[in-house]
Amino acid sequence: MLCFVSALGASLVQTVGGTVAVKDMRWETASGMSMSALLYKPDSATATSKAPVIITSHGWWNNREMQDANSVELSRRGFVVISIDMYGHGNSDYLTRGEEAKGGTGMYDAVQLAADLPYVDAARIGTTGHSNGARAANFSVALDNDADEPLIAAVLLVDNDGVYRDPEADNEYFNLYGTRDVGIVADQYDEFFFRSYDADGVALTAPRDFITTSNAQSFLQAGTDPVPTDQRKAGEVYTDTIDGRAAMRVIYTPAETHPWGPFSQTTTGTVVSFFDDALGEPTAIAAGSQVWQFKALFNGLGLVGFAIFLVAFTRALLETRAFASLRSTTATMTIAPAGRTGLAWFWGGLVLSTIVSIWSYVALSQSPAMATIAFNLAPSVFTQGAVAFIAIWAALNGFAALVIMAVSYVVFGRKSGLDLRLAGVLPGWRTFFHGLGLALAVAVAAFSIIFVVDYFFQTDFRLWVLAVKAFTPDKLAIALLYLPFFAVYYVLNSVAINSFNRFTMLKKEWVNTAILALFNALGPIILVVAQYTTFFVTGELIPGFGGIFSIWLIPVIVFLAVTAVISRKIYRATNNPYIGGFLNALVVTVIAVTNTLTFTS
Repeated sequence: MLCFVSALGASLVQTVGGTVAVKDMRWETASGMSMSALLYKPDSATATSKAPVIITSHGWWNNREMQDANSVELSRRGFVVISIDMYGHGNSDYLTRGEEAKGGTGMYDAVQLAADLPYVDAARIGTTGHSNGARAANFSVALDNDADEPLIAAVLLVDNDGVYRDPEADNEYFNLYGTRDVGIVADQYDEFFFRSYDADGVALTAPRDFITTSNAQSFLQAGTDPVPTDQRKAGEVYTDTIDGRAAMRVIYTPAETHPWGPFSQTTTGTVVSFFDDALGEPTAIAAGSQVWQFKALFNGLGLVGFAIFLVAFTRALLETRAFASLRSTTATMTIAPAGRTGLAWFWGGLVLSTIVSIWSYVALSQSPAMATIAFNLAPSVFTQGAVAFIAIWAALNGFAALVIMAVSYVVFGRKSGLDLRLAGVLPGWRTFFHGLGLALAVAVAAFSIIFVVDYFFQTDFRLWVLAVKAFTPDKLAIALLYLPFFAVYYVLNSVAINSFNRFTMLKKEWVNTAILALFNALGPIILVVAQYTTFFVTGELIPGFGGIFSIWLIPVIVFLAVTAVISRKIYRATNNPYIGGFLNALVVTVIAVTNTLTFTS
């Protein structure tokens, strides 16, 4: 019911009560690639009343739904919106190394398609993208400049720099954007962009000082060498005459981080205001009047329902003939508190696991070999570098958990009466594989809900950077590569949580569960808090710890905490730690490989 309410509510918001048609587009582009996009077409856009169109794009390692806020707010104001999966992302064709700019990474191919739609005003085409989606907009402008008939009238770059200098003209300042209306959203706490550097590559200014730099001033002065006496300000729209046309330039500097852009009321309002100024919105609605947050709320409700379903459906299948033999009452018996020595091993193991988690993550982030894999810098079996990084880190921590459990059992557990068979660690091979079959059945059923919701409602379950979405079948083959790595972690983590660390605390089992869930995620929490505390205080990140690594940890924190609870609840019904562990590995792997960038060699 939660999943159904989520889908229905999200659909009503994104269709503006049925007045905006939302369609899943797949087509062969002018670049010879297959592209996926979501089309938002207001009823007011017709062949006799043509509407402006905005092509939107997500950033690297994301997908088209990350532009939900812009899609909802622009379409309810009468704009046609095409939200693309950039090449290499979502359901579009994979990205080939060396061809990252092909078709503007797909954006310019979408611009060309949009210009031919009968209900689109081809003179009012805008493009916007977040992070590498903004980079795609820059690629698209360059392609548009070379076209016989340029199509792009307005560009808003969100959380990525503009192109300020011409590498073919001694790196002089120039105006790539011509007579187009152009804006930049430059976050004051952007992890990657909006810095100035000296000749040795040392950062001279932090992102929050971007507006004072020569790059920003040149951009606001239409690509000319900045005039010191004409210092322009953030948030103000400047209009200069270029080739006989009045062209708009503006830089917005919200006090936000890079990943917050697609989920920000401030930035969404900026997108609306900019395109109203540049292209004119067909339906006048104040920029601050926004409803996309309700869609996010409904999408988030679906995530909750999805997680609950994993436990509830597992328990339901235990009542069927096929899986009844896996049902157990052993694990639900009254459990006692640990003694003083047991608590010492418990807390010591948790602290040691947290230290290993932090150390291994930082070490991998600083490894040149891992950088080659993570950022797909060279051909590799790991076509999804970001997933490979997290998967390898997870497996390392799984092996660390195995060592801690082994030492704990030999030194303490065996002497204190821990029976590995009664605890479910040694269930027998038949029960083991039977349990894996149950986990697989639950995972298939859970993702079937996603596809039903996608087919009937064109929505999925997501909240900010955490998303469970429909996907193309090829992603399952990719998932098989990473599943063993995630299985090592989640299975061994489930064994540690349930077979070694399950007891009452304060006479309540849930206290024990909550502590284990917290410590599962504590290492990433510490790293993220340390990173952003440093950033907000100094204006720069922790030296040697790149911003992308802390961003990757944000959804991981949720996964680690929630999967601990899921495995505990399933264990209580089965006395089998492998069912919950393998189910978590299956679900997390599929979520990971369907929400990232895929490269081919």
